[in-house]
Amino acid sequence: MPLLHWLTRDEDLRAADRVPYRLLDEVPDLSAGEGDEGLLVQGDNLEALKALLPFYAGQVKCIYIDPPYNTRSAFEHYDDSLEHAKWLAMIVPRLMLLREFLSEDGSIWVSIDDNEGHYLKVVMDEIFGRRNFVANVVWRKSYTSNQTARNISDTHDHILLYGKNADLLNLSKVQRTEEQKRSFKNPDNDPRGPWKAENLSAGKFYSAGQFEIEGPTGKKFLPPKNRYWRCNREVYEQWLADGRITFGLKGDGRPMLKKYLAEMDTGLRANTWWSHEEVGSNKNASTDLKTLFPDEEVFATPKPETLLHRIISLSTQPGDTVLDSFLGSGTTAAVAHKMGRRWIGVEMGDHAHDHCARRMQKVLEGEQGGISKDVGWEGGGGFRFCTLGPAVFDEDGRIDPAIRFADLARHVWFSETRQPMGDAPAGPLLGVHGERAVALLYNGILKDRSPGGGNVLTRAVLKLIRDDLAATAPDFAGDLVLYGAACRLSEATLKDHGILFRQTPYDISART
Repeated sequence: MPLLHWLTRDEDLRAADRVPYRLLDEVPDLSAGEGDEGLLVQGDNLEALKALLPFYAGQVKCIYIDPPYNTRSAFEHYDDSLEHAKWLAMIVPRLMLLREFLSEDGSIWVSIDDNEGHYLKVVMDEIFGRRNFVANVVWRKSYTSNQTARNISDTHDHILLYGKNADLLNLSKVQRTEEQKRSFKNPDNDPRGPWKAENLSAGKFYSAGQFEIEGPTGKKFLPPKNRYWRCNREVYEQWLADGRITFGLKGDGRPMLKKYLAEMDTGLRANTWWSHEEVGSNKNASTDLKTLFPDEEVFATPKPETLLHRIISLSTQPGDTVLDSFLGSGTTAAVAHKMGRRWIGVEMGDHAHDHCARRMQKVLEGEQGGISKDVGWEGGGGFRFCTLGPAVFDEDGRIDPAIRFADLARHVWFSETRQPMGDAPAGPLLGVHGERAVALLYNGILKDRSPGGGNVLTRAVLKLIRDDLAATAPDFAGDLVLYGAACRLSEATLKDHGILFRQTPYDISART
């Protein structure tokens, strides 16, 4: 597969690995509502994604991002005038982390324009796998042409769509529009209601579909050259008797099959052309934002709620999690919340609380802009606002003394299994994953704070963990991975007991 090369490629491919794991600190004064459907994180999105990974790896059904386009046109909160290599250095490590958040049947949608779109396609082929490319959706973002453009007015954006595993991706259908429904007519007052005539012939060879049909006027018909009736004679006679074959109002036309609106699926497969009439325009989004924040400057290229409604409708069900790590104007979070999805949004700087949090507070209060009336939104729910806290490990690999056991346990579990941990355990045994059990030692296991009190692997500590493991998973026969400050058991003893000992913090930081 062709690869894209740029000056700092090798360094950029390793950039995500060098980002430290940080804690998330909730800011209660900026959190809002009664529920916890949403999570808004303030901070650099590369660091924020790394901090979120131990909690949400493999849990996100839909990712939508609208990164800087490298055109000087994005809002001021991003540096949108990067040269190509710098733009790639920015986007590649973030995409690498984002892939880890997707569930196996999840999808990622990335808005982009022609300036970086082709570069983006190549790097996404590499990161997500070319076979997992699903579509390049073209969205007409403007309903008027820019007559001041030098040569051709730019009126569209691309949305690249990839699945984590395209074979498992199962996108929903879009609902028929009223205009599409009006294409069904009922000129003969058929009691089954409006219908549309479809070709009775097909191009695929069918030996039983080569018979002669006689119309009501006596006119005879054969399939067109190199085509075949889509049914055999027996099925045709059944359709004819049931009034499902039409020869036109005069009865002398070619036979056609009636397809009734009432009998058809209410949804249609989405195509790759999304017009502004269907999913809105930048202008629609700007108008909605101006209504929400009349005294503030409107973003240059916001995405309309109807566009995100289409994406989230296709890719998720109520209760699924949606992630946007370039939250910008907050549209993804607003739409996901109104649609009953859980959501995670990341935004940097004061904009996170000055705009995004304020917009979400209005959503909780039941604001009626965007898609609110279409989905019957009346308000409710809640979200947590978090900032990035200290790194779990310092530059020398030592554990930050302020780190709680539950936080360290979550990072140990993730480094060992690449899966998020559920509720924090009450003891050193973190859980069982496949053929591997994981435990984290800490002082106090044996009710004291001495070196032998739990932070060091001794026979007493091992017995406690083995007893816990036997009670939790009595049939477990795999390896036991133990993290601790030191080990006082011999290599032979460790081998006999099927124990892999990893010293904290070194063996944790080495695996992040």
